[in-house]
Amino acid sequence: MKKLLHIISTPRGDDSRTLKVSEIFLEKLKNKYPACVVDTLNLFTDKIPSLTMKTVSGKYVLLGGKDLSGELKEAWRDIGQQISRFLSADAYLVSTPMWNFGIPYVLKNYIDVIVQPRYLFRYTEKGPEGLAKNKKMVIITSRGGDYSDASPFHAYDYQEPYLRAVFNLVGITDITFVNAQTMDALGPDVAEEKIKKAQVLAAEIAGKF
Repeated sequence: MKKLLHIISTPRGDDSRTLKVSEIFLEKLKNKYPACVVDTLNLFTDKIPSLTMKTVSGKYVLLGGKDLSGELKEAWRDIGQQISRFLSADAYLVSTPMWNFGIPYVLKNYIDVIVQPRYLFRYTEKGPEGLAKNKKMVIITSRGGDYSDASPFHAYDYQEPYLRAVFNLVGITDITFVNAQTMDALGPDVAEEKIKKAQVLAAEIAGKF
């Protein structure tokens, strides 16, 4: 593996419980692949384009099977750069907390920016076909409560199903989740225990990555 894109979707920096788990994954991964380049994309500090009237108009041009030109092509320049950066990676690490049962707004914006027709997927007679095939992804999350399969709150987990669905659409089907939970509801001692448990799992996954 030559390049891993690390997509950070937490604003907390060193205080992030999500990143405490991701750091262990990256450490073990670098031990296994010393030459691997880790490209870090921080969605809270790096400049990510937003969708505008022009860029959305460009999307419908693409959906119509035409190429972009003129103002629309220029409006899509930054979007194209983000898509190229995403596609240049062999694998992905997404570090994101759960916010309001889902994902932070910056991650949703990033997904809306890069998941574009004829770039990350295309329509065929058999339905949508992803164009980012044969890539792996690990998604490390932290959640204030317990949303595991056995929890009565499992139905409120809109984070994992959404991320699986949208990245499956673009062709990434090898996705592994590491969910650090419960972070808030049961106090700091339980949170620390759950972080350590998630770190052990993250290290194991990196060793097999």
